Amino acid sequence: MDREALAAMPEAGPVPGSETTTASKAGSSFRALRSRPFRLYFGGQVVSASGSFLQQTAIGWLVLQLTGSPSDLGLVLAAGGIPSLLFGPWGGAVADRVDLRKLLVVTQTLYCLLAALLWALAVAGAASVAALVAIGVAGGVVQIADSPARQALVSRLVPPDDLASAISLNGVVVNSARVVGPALAGVLIVTVGTTICFGLNSLSYLAVIAALLVIRPRKAGGPAPAGRRGVKEGLKYAAGRQQLWLPLLMMSVIGLLAFNFSVVLPVFAKDTFHGTGGTYGLLTSMLSVGAIVGSLAVGLVHHPRRQYLLFAALGFGVTSAATAAAPNVAVACVTLLVMGAAAFCFVTLCSTTLQLHSSSAFRGRIMALWVFVYLGTTPIGSIVTGWIISAGGPRVALLVGSGACLGAAVLAAFVRTPADPDQALTDLAR
Repeated sequence: MDREALAAMPEAGPVPGSETTTASKAGSSFRALRSRPFRLYFGGQVVSASGSFLQQTAIGWLVLQLTGSPSDLGLVLAAGGIPSLLFGPWGGAVADRVDLRKLLVVTQTLYCLLAALLWALAVAGAASVAALVAIGVAGGVVQIADSPARQALVSRLVPPDDLASAISLNGVVVNSARVVGPALAGVLIVTVGTTICFGLNSLSYLAVIAALLVIRPRKAGGPAPAGRRGVKEGLKYAAGRQQLWLPLLMMSVIGLLAFNFSVVLPVFAKDTFHGTGGTYGLLTSMLSVGAIVGSLAVGLVHHPRRQYLLFAALGFGVTSAATAAAPNVAVACVTLLVMGAAAFCFVTLCSTTLQLHSSSAFRGRIMALWVFVYLGTTPIGSIVTGWIISAGGPRVALLVGSGACLGAAVLAAFVRTPADPDQALTDLAR
């Protein structure tokens, strides 16, 4: 064992089965923060993710200012997911072969440069829909390797007993950013416009790059054996385990038709409630506050079960329908709060389940499949949702998403529980 591995061991956690491990299991949703590498990474992600959602909110409002077309908005938001849709699973094969930390330094630097380019175009008045699509596609190419690498890195920063907490807190980072980013964007859009949002996002990447340069992740259990590093082997591995294919299938259905908030909410705020950028920021923030609650709740769970996925999907569907029926902004804020809790409880449960039930040799590819169904459905879902909004309005789009969630819940209800619910512990020990 080299110096880097030894340096990570003191805070990596106890040996499974020890008394300290038992104490760990009684810990809170924040127990993963005992690990110094995770704390550093967590802090960098808080800043970077806030900048990302700041930019995403500004892009949504900018497109509506430029064209006023929900279809154009769907096209711009879909652009970033096209590369993942086409090549996403191959990103996991890359993540399983290379140093995750070094890979992420490269990808985060590229994101920083793309945000700076968007800021420069906005300053010059050249931030057209075509330019936004081109930058979105370029960012999507980076995302092919970045997303599975980030997902897989989390398991290298904490011991297995704290993995559910780490994934939960990682979700809290994203969902907190969904509050901070849109709220700040709403203020900036109203006061100084959208341009500054792109510059601030570029600067935010410096925080996570600095954290990545400092942390030293724990070593994995060993490289994948020869002949087991391809996408085909990863698909076979997932198909043979219900704990893997069920959350992937459920997320593919829900991600396609229900997880299109960035398309629905701007139109919901602007056309349905005749609001401003501040209204959009408020609705998005309420969704995100609920998302934080949902993510933290999952952190209390050490071993997610199929029933949890079923009830989270069911709750997401019911609250989506309630949001569709909201008569005013005040009611919509309440329903979005609950919907955010259900939606991101479901997402965090899925991610936790996948990481707990995949061995280190396949984790990069499994998380690439997760990114594929979570983000790779965005191009089709955003375009379809844009068409639905153009034809029937955002309320109809929310009802379609509700139907998708209820369908996924029915799917989970008819799947037989595996004989060995503790297979995750065996896989993590490999």
